Amino acid sequence: MPVTTRRTQRLSDAQLEEVLALAKHAGSVELKLTVPDSERRSTVTAPGMDPLEAQIRQVFFFDTPELALNQHGVVVRARRVQGRGDDTVVKLRPIVPGELPPTVRSSRNMVVEVDAMPGGYVCSASLKGALASPQVRQVAAGVRAIRKLYSKEQRAFFSAHAPDGVGLDELSILGPITVLKLKFSPAGYGRRLVAELWFYPDGSRILELSTKCAPGEAFQVATETRAFLAGKGVDLYGEQQTKTKTALEYFSRNLKATASA
Repeated sequence: MPVTTRRTQRLSDAQLEEVLALAKHAGSVELKLTVPDSERRSTVTAPGMDPLEAQIRQVFFFDTPELALNQHGVVVRARRVQGRGDDTVVKLRPIVPGELPPTVRSSRNMVVEVDAMPGGYVCSASLKGALASPQVRQVAAGVRAIRKLYSKEQRAFFSAHAPDGVGLDELSILGPITVLKLKFSPAGYGRRLVAELWFYPDGSRILELSTKCAPGEAFQVATETRAFLAGKGVDLYGEQQTKTKTALEYFSRNLKATASA
């Protein structure tokens, strides 16, 4: 079943102050909202989404069966993207932007971003990579080492933050998750929205709506986005589901069950 956060209406004043303080040192803010599956169909219809324009993706995570990386705030991911090359990321969260070493923060592959959703937020540092040729499928098939997907810079970032004794090639493959991603500009909004529908192997789904903005625009964009979505009948107060955590915990359970069988 999907992992959810506590049902809440919005960030408290104290949390909002913390988000704005973090945002000053981040490159961007991503405002997110997950929609209850019971509201998925109406949410897709109301803003005028066209599912046929969505891009298909396969998402793979790498961790130990006990999710040792996740417990240390490290996420290792690889993706296959329809019509585009494979890509990878080593992500650290939560982080305080000012605590990143200058050489890491200044990398052209580093993205520091604040994710905010009703009732919660997190600041992350993502070191991204793009593969010159498709390789993720080979790794998923077990014919190529996991470390081969990641650049020297990414491997160093991983080693600096992963638990002692945990190497990339010792990790388990958690996935794939099939994802439909749609970028669209609904009438009456004036900004681009992104919809992601994640399909989990147990039949559950998570629909997330998001938009990115500059740190200085976060409060205004959040207000405008809430008003637009509310006007379309989108549920703004449902329990917030976390895509990555849901995926990690699902595959972790399956790995443990297989090992004990």
